[in-house]
Amino acid sequence: MYTVIGHPMSRALRVIWALEELRLAYTLDPQPPRGEKVAALNGTGKIPVLQTPEGAITDSVAILTYLADKHGALTHPAGSQARAVQDGVTNYIVAELDAALWLYAKHSFVLPAELRVTAVKDVARAEFAQAMDTLAQMKGDQRFMAGDTFTIADILLSHCAGWGLSRKFALPGGAMGDFLKSLRKRPARERVSAIAAKHS
Repeated sequence: MYTVIGHPMSRALRVIWALEELRLAYTLDPQPPRGEKVAALNGTGKIPVLQTPEGAITDSVAILTYLADKHGALTHPAGSQARAVQDGVTNYIVAELDAALWLYAKHSFVLPAELRVTAVKDVARAEFAQAMDTLAQMKGDQRFMAGDTFTIADILLSHCAGWGLSRKFALPGGAMGDFLKSLRKRPARERVSAIAAKHS
């Protein structure tokens, strides 16, 4: 049994989605970041944290990779060419999309007011848009971001797209826009939406 510690309207959504895709049993403890319980498990105070029978795992991408590898789904096999491609896409999403969104958040409400630079938010929007264009090229005519298999890279991409949409970032149209919409219609993702709504 797993326990997801973190509010579902955060990066914890990624972990919950993966667990729903895998049909694994878990409980949700919707703790806020930097709370006492979170800090006891993760020195950074960040969420999510996944409690496993072996101990706690921090960082949403590390958790997704652990779950995918452990349960043999949502990933290509470790050591394969397909896995290397998947890891490349995953790392790009984290380095470019997630980073742009976090930059925007830091200069919107995370940092003290005296450290926020309003113009940086325009930079974040531009970087997000450029990264989305690049990801559309990387996907090409493939069914998913890393080939014909739905992987954790698709979960990350969709979560970042939803996060961007909530901040009124422009999302791509055309085939890439249709692809992003299709990810949100997956049954597991719709279950996550229902879970998140209960904690909104």
